[in-house]
Amino acid sequence: MSLSMYPASVPVFIHTLQNLVHVLKKGEAHAVAHGYAPEALLQARLAPDMLPLARQVQIATDMVKNGSARLAGIEPPRFDDDETAFDELYARVERAIAFMRSVQPEQVDGGEDRDITLNFGKERLEYKGQAYLLDFVLPNLFFHVGIAYAILRQSGVRLGKLDYMGAGIER
Repeated sequence: MSLSMYPASVPVFIHTLQNLVHVLKKGEAHAVAHGYAPEALLQARLAPDMLPLARQVQIATDMVKNGSARLAGIEPPRFDDDETAFDELYARVERAIAFMRSVQPEQVDGGEDRDITLNFGKERLEYKGQAYLLDFVLPNLFFHVGIAYAILRQSGVRLGKLDYMGAGIER
């Protein structure tokens, strides 16, 4: 049995964002338990030239909502990048998940050869649907979620691999 585009994309995106919320909530609880403002974590970063935690979450949600839309051949919703509190980030993730749940399998399946073009200033990337999913969206999603996890770990939050993978998280 082959794996089609929809189960390889939208459900994976949703699961990964749910795991991200789980680690963010542990980070927020850690800050409260240790007597500092949780929002301080949102500006934490692994290195001076890397983006902070809040931006990692914003990019991860953009990656999957835009990825879902492009794979389905529809227009993605626009999100402002103005979150400054955990509750705002949770709401952003929920908006992204709600949008992805509106994408139907028949919109994505069969889109392996759909032309997808990304413009980054003067740079232009061209993909077919399957390559876009496997070579761009999934690696970027896992990178930014992994960096968010690493920022929280570096900040002292007690997290393990199962937190990242989502074992035991209610869906």
